[in-house]
Amino acid sequence: MAYLAAVALTCLAVGANALPPASKGPCAATAEWTEWKDIKHTFIFGDSYTATGFNYTQAAPTAETPLGNPAYPGYTSSNGPNWVDFLTVKHNASRLQTYNFAYGGATVDSGLVKPYQPTVLSVKQQVEDEFVPGYTGDSPKAPSTPKWTGKDSIFAVWIGINDVGNSYGAGAESSGPLYTQIFDLYSGLIDKLYSNGARNFVFINVPPVDRSPLTVGQGQSSVDTEKAAIEDWNKRVSDTAAALKKNHTEEVNVWVYDSNKVFGEVLDKPSTYEQTAGLKNTTDFCAAYQNGTPNEDTLTTSCGVPVNEYFWLNNLHPTYPIHDVVAKGVADALKAGPGIC
Repeated sequence: MAYLAAVALTCLAVGANALPPASKGPCAATAEWTEWKDIKHTFIFGDSYTATGFNYTQAAPTAETPLGNPAYPGYTSSNGPNWVDFLTVKHNASRLQTYNFAYGGATVDSGLVKPYQPTVLSVKQQVEDEFVPGYTGDSPKAPSTPKWTGKDSIFAVWIGINDVGNSYGAGAESSGPLYTQIFDLYSGLIDKLYSNGARNFVFINVPPVDRSPLTVGQGQSSVDTEKAAIEDWNKRVSDTAAALKKNHTEEVNVWVYDSNKVFGEVLDKPSTYEQTAGLKNTTDFCAAYQNGTPNEDTLTTSCGVPVNEYFWLNNLHPTYPIHDVVAKGVADALKAGPGIC
């Protein structure tokens, strides 16, 4: 994106070390979870809704530069900070260090659903080729002050937008069996994270991109078909999260954040959330803004309203206000305690 802001980071100090009751939230926590304020590291995987341009071979996150590289907010698809940025420096409850492996255009596995370019790193590659060799075992890149542990780390995955978008057109008879293959592999990647020490998992489901200008512009049949595919995908996300908890009942803590519900609420009524109350257009995008703007509130007269009063920056990616909502929602869920029993 053309937009790259220079914003002062405001990280909160680490809270007291007193342990909370075992069942702080809707589900009883395991010994691997105390409180959101005790989390020091976040490891994140996904696509363009999540990517900030982090390169794991360059500067690593520190207390002073919590996202490592590039400079905050990084290269995002939101014309400003995205949910990872907001979670790390606004809705954090401690001095987080965030390792964001997400890559624009990513699918779970490029061998199952091709991304728009062959150079795109899938979630499989993000986990196997970057996280595992880079931040586990005796890797020199692994945080050493102190080294991350399952108890002080969150692992979050927001994936599926491109998997669905690049496959739904073939219809349910094709996408259903394909999704079975994808989630078999997806579950294997989660198991690999677990085997390398991950204990606290956040899954984010696919938002209603069937309501994006990209899909709406293709007609009602496309809207209906993609909506059904998203529903199928999101059920599998919930099932994957439940299976993870069932398989590791005494160790893992699991959350599922329903971005589909929240996006829908904002598209129907922007004032549902304070962060999106200023949105004026939730259906279209302005071509003058679609590749990013110099400032997050740039106004081009022909667009009618400033860029940050559009929900959609372009035909698929939303502007930053909804990302703020997502980040706060994830943080609130983490504060409440594990969500999958």
